[in-house]
Amino acid sequence: MVPDLSRVPGVLGRIARRRLQLVEAAVPQPSPPLAGRPPSFAEALAAPGLSVIAEVKRKSPSEGAIADLDAAEVARAYARAGARAVSVLTEPEFFAGSDADLQAVRAAVALPVLRKDFVVHPLQLAEAHALGASAVLLIVAVLGPLTGAYLDAARRAGLDALVEVHDEREAELALEAGAEILGVNNRDLTTLRVDLTTAPRVARHLRTLGFAGLLVAESGYRSREELASLEGRFDAVLIGSSLARDPDPGAALRRLLGST
Repeated sequence: MVPDLSRVPGVLGRIARRRLQLVEAAVPQPSPPLAGRPPSFAEALAAPGLSVIAEVKRKSPSEGAIADLDAAEVARAYARAGARAVSVLTEPEFFAGSDADLQAVRAAVALPVLRKDFVVHPLQLAEAHALGASAVLLIVAVLGPLTGAYLDAARRAGLDALVEVHDEREAELALEAGAEILGVNNRDLTTLRVDLTTAPRVARHLRTLGFAGLLVAESGYRSREELASLEGRFDAVLIGSSLARDPDPGAALRRLLGST
């Protein structure tokens, strides 16, 4: 059940194909048993108001180096500042993430943790569960017609899934797959350009089609005013670079939430 990655264009295709090489070459490592069931990602996003998913992020293909950070320390700062979930990048080459970062965050905070990675093989779902993740990212542009199969496999593994789309066509595929948490990414992952009109436009289309699940706006948010524009239309927003690059990520989040 491996997607056809030859059809995935641009930077996204390059990252996804390299990720598959690494996953297939890796020797599975036993993980210690988890202490209790991870908290629910879906329940955190469904809480009243706009939930913030704050991201632990060291670098990216679009911005290069962002921050040399301690994952657990940053996650604790996010939790104190009011984040309702933490996203942890575990892709090692393009984002300088690691599974160890996810384990450190899981041990540091009681919030649900999203494993932010490029899922291209079913083994990654079992890994995410073993690492203590509450949820995984499933990218429709990568998985294509296999999105539904991966969504079912994630549920069987005890994971919520944030199903990511970039346009109306992908949104319709996600609905057909049975997605219950839909993220609309403002960043075009083939060109890396950001357009903040993307998430509202695709969200309107989804609601018109009858989607009643949770909606997450992703990428490019830097100000309190931008977040205010999402309230009432989205259940959550995922914020990465603008928080992680701040010398005090917790203070940066409090400013965005208007709590300072």
